[in-house]
Amino acid sequence: MNIKEILKDEFNLKESQIENTISLIDEGNTIPFIARYRKEMTGNMSDVLLREFFDRLNYLRNLEARKNDVSRLIEEKGKLTDEISLNILNAKTLQEVEDIYAPFKTKKRTKATIAKEKGLENLALEILNKNIENINETATRFINNEKDLNSIEDCLNGAKDIIAEIISDDSNVRKYIRDLILREGILFTKNLSDEDSVYSMYYNFSESVKTIASHRVLAINRGEKDKFLKVKIEINKEKVINYILNTYITKENFKNKEIILESIEDSYKRLIFPSIEREVRNTLTEKAEERAISVFGKNLKNLLLQSPLKNKVVMGFDPAFRTGCKIAIVDRNSKLLDTTTVYPTEPQNKILETKEELTKLIKKYKVDVIAIGNGTASRESEKIVSDIIKETDEKVSYIIVNEAGASVYSASSIANEEHPDINVSLRGAISIARRLQDPLAELVKIEPKSIGVGQYQHDLNQKRLEEVLGGVVEDSVNSVGVDLNTASFSLLSYISGISKSIAKNIVSYREENGNFKSRDELKKVKMLGPKAFTQCAGFLRISQSENPLDNTSVHPESYEICEKMLNILGYSLDDVKNKKISDIDKKVKEYDIDKLSKELNIGKITLQDIIMEIKKPGLDPREDKLKPILRTDILKIEDIKEGMILKGTVRNVVDFGAFIDIGIKNDGLVHKSKMSKSFVKDTMSIVNVGDIVDVKVIQVDKQKVSLSMILED
Repeated sequence: MNIKEILKDEFNLKESQIENTISLIDEGNTIPFIARYRKEMTGNMSDVLLREFFDRLNYLRNLEARKNDVSRLIEEKGKLTDEISLNILNAKTLQEVEDIYAPFKTKKRTKATIAKEKGLENLALEILNKNIENINETATRFINNEKDLNSIEDCLNGAKDIIAEIISDDSNVRKYIRDLILREGILFTKNLSDEDSVYSMYYNFSESVKTIASHRVLAINRGEKDKFLKVKIEINKEKVINYILNTYITKENFKNKEIILESIEDSYKRLIFPSIEREVRNTLTEKAEERAISVFGKNLKNLLLQSPLKNKVVMGFDPAFRTGCKIAIVDRNSKLLDTTTVYPTEPQNKILETKEELTKLIKKYKVDVIAIGNGTASRESEKIVSDIIKETDEKVSYIIVNEAGASVYSASSIANEEHPDINVSLRGAISIARRLQDPLAELVKIEPKSIGVGQYQHDLNQKRLEEVLGGVVEDSVNSVGVDLNTASFSLLSYISGISKSIAKNIVSYREENGNFKSRDELKKVKMLGPKAFTQCAGFLRISQSENPLDNTSVHPESYEICEKMLNILGYSLDDVKNKKISDIDKKVKEYDIDKLSKELNIGKITLQDIIMEIKKPGLDPREDKLKPILRTDILKIEDIKEGMILKGTVRNVVDFGAFIDIGIKNDGLVHKSKMSKSFVKDTMSIVNVGDIVDVKVIQVDKQKVSLSMILED
């Protein structure tokens, strides 16, 4: 198989792009590095496209390796024909290869293998290949009391078992049935319980296999696992039987049609359909999981890249009932200032004492924002905080923060390293405060799947989920870049080319030698060799470096070219440092960028990136995003009326809609049908996690609020 040609067709890329990208991957370059610093070679492929390319390349290589294995294994049995070789060569999926190999696998003791042991294989082959005038007479030859073949019926039943397995092992038959199910099959569910449950909408449910949505597949799977649902797939059985008949009944065996038909029906009912039904359901599940993982990944990326709330003193408020609410205050640089525990909620109800203590802390540390976790007792705590804000003269506001994963962080080795002397229960409040100040820097300390911005994440393939989410975090961290002198070990370990051990060595070097003065000093770090330096250097920032390029994403390999360009245009590095190059775009246009590119012997795309970067040294790309909504007063469910227009923050996006924080206890839901006047195929084409949106209240039902983004309705 020609992997390069397949990739070229599937990704619609040029041959040079395919060859260059494969070469870069095989050389050990990371996806973020390739996406950012090898744009000319890849044709400016994005990190998202590169990861898709990488996954497909691995699949095709695994497919090729499996094809070679199967060919070798069949050849070792002496049964590899030109036809089988051609079928293996033309197989496009691993499943097709396994179908071809199925007849040659060493099987467990099946009805067919037992019949073969009794010497009935020749009878089965005669029935399949010859017109037998007298089937009973032919079968009589195989009667053998010692082998428990005491009658014609015993012999014919054994032969039918062998024929049934031959048909079941036919890769063409299996492919036909599999394709038919995927094209025309209907998935049915039957409820195993009459009690009301979260699966009620799937009681006696049916939908086409071809069109069933991913989130419904996962919901039905969970309902089946929890024993609320029984699930089956149905197709036109007659169509399948006719197809197999036409395949196996010929003029050479037409007289045996009746016995072959019995074998076909047995094969279909007992062997083929149950097996392929499982395969199809696995296929549906895999596709649904890939979709859910993709949704989780996109949500996670948008969450990580939310705008940081810089230069604010934050009070982290981790709500609870019986054990008390944990409080942590961090300064503008995320340094922990103080912690305490208050008991304003049930059963203690020490509201007055809580107000007094928190008011003192707000005044003492000049708190700007209170970040309240959205877990248990969140809205009760919000009421207390709202009252405190009303009663104090200090200028302070609050925000509800997604606390998912805070408890995971609290008990982690990372938290223990950062705060060895702080009680585990208080560390969650520290995390809540810091994730408001810098979501990316704090959330990388938590296992990505624990952050909770997906759907059915606990039902998914955990290895694949971790793999994809790890890539999302890596891409997110590298797209922003990190300050080499302040970044935590956790943050550094996601930088291109930096392993966990190298990240620890960077932190150790910093502690022993003080802040890094330049990117070049990185070469002194233990275990950080030339290859790792090339991969990581461009993503690390040093704000106090003498060379202003160290505070940009311009790679050290391009420093000399950058300085030449500045000299040609009449600038110096000091002009970059002092931000005196505001008219550089005008000068580049006058000089002509194509001419400049040729003169510097550098690709035009890379040159444009360099120009863009030196215009804004030290700028955080997340700062362009909308800031989080800060509140000073509470909104209760009783305040919500149909028709109200509210501003909210998108907390989670799923296939069927989006959950919006509008400042009440539970997030409101915008169903996908209420996102736009036009049909919405993909909810993420409309909103993303962290977006600030205007919504209209269309229904209030107990604690549930339905919203619409079609405001003019």
